[in-house]
Amino acid sequence: MYLGIDLGTSEVKLLLLDAVGAIVGQAGAPLQVSRPQPLWSEQAPQDWWRATESAVAKLRSAHPESFANVRAIGLSGQMHGAVLLGARDDVLRPAILWNDGRSHAQCDELTRRAPMLHAVAGNLAMPGFTAPKLLWVKAHEPEVFAQVRSVLLPKDYLRLLLSGEKVSDPSDAAGTLWLDVAARDWSDELLAACDLSRAQMPRLVESNQPSAVLRPELAKAWGLQPEVVIAGGAGDNAASAIGIGAVRPGDGFISLGTSGVLFVVNDRFRPNPASAVHAFCHALPQRWHQMSVMLSAASCLKWFADLSGAPDEASLLADVALLPEQALAHAPLFLPYLAGERTPHNNPFAQGAFHGLTHEHTRAHCTYAVLEGVAFGMADGLAALQAAGTEVSQLSLVGGGARSGLWAQLIADALDVEIVTHAGGEAGGALGAARLGFLAAGGDEALVCAKPDVAARYLPRPHRLALLQQRLQRFREIYRRLGSLSFAGGKA
Repeated sequence: MYLGIDLGTSEVKLLLLDAVGAIVGQAGAPLQVSRPQPLWSEQAPQDWWRATESAVAKLRSAHPESFANVRAIGLSGQMHGAVLLGARDDVLRPAILWNDGRSHAQCDELTRRAPMLHAVAGNLAMPGFTAPKLLWVKAHEPEVFAQVRSVLLPKDYLRLLLSGEKVSDPSDAAGTLWLDVAARDWSDELLAACDLSRAQMPRLVESNQPSAVLRPELAKAWGLQPEVVIAGGAGDNAASAIGIGAVRPGDGFISLGTSGVLFVVNDRFRPNPASAVHAFCHALPQRWHQMSVMLSAASCLKWFADLSGAPDEASLLADVALLPEQALAHAPLFLPYLAGERTPHNNPFAQGAFHGLTHEHTRAHCTYAVLEGVAFGMADGLAALQAAGTEVSQLSLVGGGARSGLWAQLIADALDVEIVTHAGGEAGGALGAARLGFLAAGGDEALVCAKPDVAARYLPRPHRLALLQQRLQRFREIYRRLGSLSFAGGKA
């Protein structure tokens, strides 16, 4: 058995995988995000460990014999978060998360300090990345910065507690802006630009290689055999790619989770920061990927369910399914920028909006607008990838949003790309993490990383494409025109 641990923003998810690649069981434990000030987003790393132990207890209880046979563990996690540790590996402050926008001024500072940033790191400096966060801490919490002895990414903090080892992997480290992405190694020049050094970074191993072993006392407490291998693991998106078998150049997927991601595999490092496209290492050696990222995706639907008093997101989707198709042309438009935006705007001040509301509009119309707004955000991301030279004809859909066939069809129509879903596709990073554990224990890539069976296909419908293209142009124009009015302190 192989255990995948996926540290998300809203939940820690665990998945058990057997030796033929079948999912045996899953468990999870929720997490909360703290937003003590505008643009801030934080979590206590100690909460990640408590949630992990809670999920382990659930999984052990549900599958005691299978869990006892775990031979390797893989890790996946939310990227970019800054976990700051002191001399005794004590947590110095709450972790600053990927969707935190406070360090926008430090992005300009980093770009000035490191003229080689775009060529080496392959990405624009954005508040979501780790490096600007450290410059913010240095400027605003100098007493904390002076105590920093180690900087870890979220999943790598879990690894430290699991094994006592400080290790990361190139796919996750690429999201710090401290990695030489082509060389898959730390850049001393980029670290120096943040007044940091290689000594404060974890060592790097490839995602599919062993990184450590489970601490003996923890193995005993969890009822496991000694010498359980822990794989290098991966950032959540690269791990999701492993989970759905996106391992060859041209393979790609869309992830509809808290954030939204469009991910395409490349055979070489292909940076294009001018389009706010991310160029990162993949979770397998000698492979890279390009990625567009929107900061609010499925979280927009949850937000609207809470705002509108709906029982849950499923009830909203059921209401939309009853709308006649001709009514969709007159639905309001929704800008999904509830936490700012990355691709293509690189604007932490971007804000959400409904536009075009009338007395005739119902909650169902607004729900459709939310689904469509997220699809349009993905269309903007695809346009940025296409400008960077990437072409796709089919994309897998993974994450919580993959459960909705209605949303999958809307994305296919808006992007004019075939969308496929897979059995177990909602498992996302947890499945990929388990597969990486399998590889670290000696599994064969061709077998372990096989594409799961297609559960459903959604072909773009030409009659919907024309209407959606008109609405997409209005969506883009609304962002442009509202920028000067609603983006407090920023520019559109």
